[in-house]
Amino acid sequence: MKQDSQLRNNLKSIRTRLGMSQQDLAKLAGVTRQTISGVESGQYAPSVTITLHLAKALGCQVEDLFWFAQDLQEVEATLAKSVPCNQQIRVSLARVGGQWIAYPLVGQDAFRLEMIPADGEAVAPAQTLSPRNARLLSVEAETLDQELCPIQSEGLRPAKRTLPKSDRMNAGEGNTPGYPERDQQVGKNKVVVKLLYDNIDALQNTVVIAGCAPVISLWGRTTERWHPQLRVQYNFANSMAALHSLCRGEAHIAGMHLYDPETGEHNTPFVRKVLNERAAVLITLGVWEEGLIIQPGNPMGIKTVSDVVEAKASIVNRELGAGSRMLLERTLQKKQIPFQAVKGFDRIVNSHHHVAEAVFTGIADVGISTASVAASYGLEFIPLHSSRYDLVILKEYLEEAPVQQLLSTLGHRLVHSQLEVLGGYDTSKTGDVVATV
Repeated sequence: MKQDSQLRNNLKSIRTRLGMSQQDLAKLAGVTRQTISGVESGQYAPSVTITLHLAKALGCQVEDLFWFAQDLQEVEATLAKSVPCNQQIRVSLARVGGQWIAYPLVGQDAFRLEMIPADGEAVAPAQTLSPRNARLLSVEAETLDQELCPIQSEGLRPAKRTLPKSDRMNAGEGNTPGYPERDQQVGKNKVVVKLLYDNIDALQNTVVIAGCAPVISLWGRTTERWHPQLRVQYNFANSMAALHSLCRGEAHIAGMHLYDPETGEHNTPFVRKVLNERAAVLITLGVWEEGLIIQPGNPMGIKTVSDVVEAKASIVNRELGAGSRMLLERTLQKKQIPFQAVKGFDRIVNSHHHVAEAVFTGIADVGISTASVAASYGLEFIPLHSSRYDLVILKEYLEEAPVQQLLSTLGHRLVHSQLEVLGGYDTSKTGDVVATV
């Protein structure tokens, strides 16, 4: 096998999406692990025989795996978030609401447990959002401000901030029907993306989910094994950020777990406020236990949030818009405990697993997360609230084949088993349509 500088391949991306190691694929294809490594790195061009064996082992066409660089296509896409000007960036692509959306693979967004394979390469435009509006529009959790994420005791209220006319961004040729918010906010943030492989059909079959539940990636990975042509892209975002991402046309599905104490409802009141009469359905992924996570053996004898204050235990908190933070604030308010009486209340991390890591490593004594996350880190858990985690989907996306394929797996017993084995999940309502708005 000789090196071919023009030959490109998608071998690693498809292999990892199917949960295979290099050794697993080598065994199925009848080659050595070193051969797989050489092909993936572009060091070797495989023979026709090996190419056919690889395609058969991965359940795809040869054209899905290999292509020539000069055959790469280009598409115009809308950036999902602001990035530094004129910087060459890796992006992940998906088709949402009739437009290509480019998700920059920059910083933490470039990694999960491993570096994410890119779909293409782009150069950020010289003119981008003003810093103030970039903060408003970013789906990063830490950029959501108080007006987008009201404290529970104040009840629900619509977001008050809007972009000034001078800073609103049009879509060039006029607004896209049904997507006025996206056209105003990210319409000019366009890039030309040079695709890194030529199977644009695979990109068309991408479902984008924004959310914070670790099980979303587990569900997506499981679904991809049953539907090899389907790709599930999981963009991390807290509940409010995910909902705004859906509203801006950057995702097909938003995952959320917010509770409104005034109505006693989960999620639906927030969806009504943010979507502003756009039609959507809420489908339950599961009901999970949220509460305090503490170090093994509970050395400080903590049983309630009051104990946290009395013991002068340090806590690690979540960012505005996170359901866990709202639960903490609501619980403190019930006990009439000032937020600043809690040591570490302003120490912020941006995910459930970062909360668990802080407690596990001793950076903090206490955090707010879920029973399943606590179990994953071997931490103790004190339940405070049973929260319903729903998937919010715009009705216009429900007829799309990739979305249907993904949702069809919610009733599968293996999906239920995966959730149940994590602990802290009630799957009795998984797949139920709980509301339409």
